[in-house]
Formats: sequence, structure tokens, C-alpha cells
Amino acid sequence: MNDVTHILSAIERGDPRAGEQLLPLIYDELRKLAAQKLAQEAPGQTLQATALVHEAYLRLLPRAGDDAATDKHWDSSWHFFAAAAEAMRRILIDRARDKRRLKRGGGWRRLNLEQIDLSVNEPPAEILLLDTALQKLAAEDAECADLVKLRFFAGLTIEEAAKALDISTSTADNDWLYARSWLRLEMEGHEKK
Repeated sequence: MNDVTHILSAIERGDPRAGEQLLPLIYDELRKLAAQKLAQEAPGQTLQATALVHEAYLRLLPRAGDDAATDKHWDSSWHFFAAAAEAMRRILIDRARDKRRLKRGGGWRRLNLEQIDLSVNEPPAEILLLDTALQKLAAEDAECADLVKLRFFAGLTIEEAAKALDISTSTADNDWLYARSWLRLEMEGHEKK
């Protein structure tokens, strides 16, 4: 992880070769994160873990001539992985929104003709509902929302998330219990409306 932190610093300084050195070091870890996230998606998902990693990686690295590139600063490799988890979350949210648009097939669903199940849940709607609830939680308790993002979208353990957020493991445990309950109640309340 020290190598990753040094390469991230080199990227911030504008070293054009640093980006090439970073991907091989972090690729396997990002691929695991992406596979975990996609495993939670509904069958028929067309986005591959490799594509999710590549798209998230492109969003994270500064591009030449990009004024926003100066805003990208990572304090550590954990900070970078947290940003990668957030990028993956946003990509999945964008795809869920796209799938609900009429021009992308709106309410249409893929059905296995051998096993037609008329009670198919709407995973894109569920992830959008989670995103809405997570935004409300962030307004109330940003640290809990960050913990949820690291646990749910990055697949970090309680210990890893606590380290990334610079909080104790017991605080992370308590925040995790609170956030899960809060989100469940918020999402159940929204479904009843």
C-alpha cells in the first residue's frame, strides 16, 4: 500500500508515467470490489467487473487539461480505495437510472422463457431507493453514510472501514448497526408511500 500512496503522490505532481504504474498495483483489489458489487446485482446484468473497474479508474485519474484534476488529492491508499468505491457506486447508480429511462427499455425486463416469474423485483429501483436513503443519512450523519459506502459498495470489513475513516472498531460497529437500521426503516417507509 505504501507504493500506491507514493504513486498517487506522483500523479498529483503531474508525473505522466505514474498512472501506468498504478493500475497493475491496484487492479486485483479493484476487481474484487467490482465483483462483490456486481454479485449483488440482479441476473442479466450486462456490466462486467472489468468494465466497472476501468470506468471507475478513468473517473479517478486526472486527465490532461482537466481543471478538476487539481481537486483530486488522496491522503493515503485507503482514501483512494474509498474514492474508488464511491466511483463504482455512482456508476451503478447511473446505470440503474439509465435502465429506468424509456429510451433504454424503461419498464421492460428480460425474462428466462423456461422459468417465467411474474414477481420479479426491480433491482434498479432498489439501488435508487438505497441511494436516496443514503443521501438522507449523509445529511444527518455523514460518518455513518461513509461507513455504509465503504462496507456496502467497497466490501470492506468493519476493521478496514474503521481504519479508512480513522475511527475505532467499536465506533464503526455501533455506527454500522445504527446505519443499517436507519436505512431499513427509511427504505421501508418510502415503499409504503
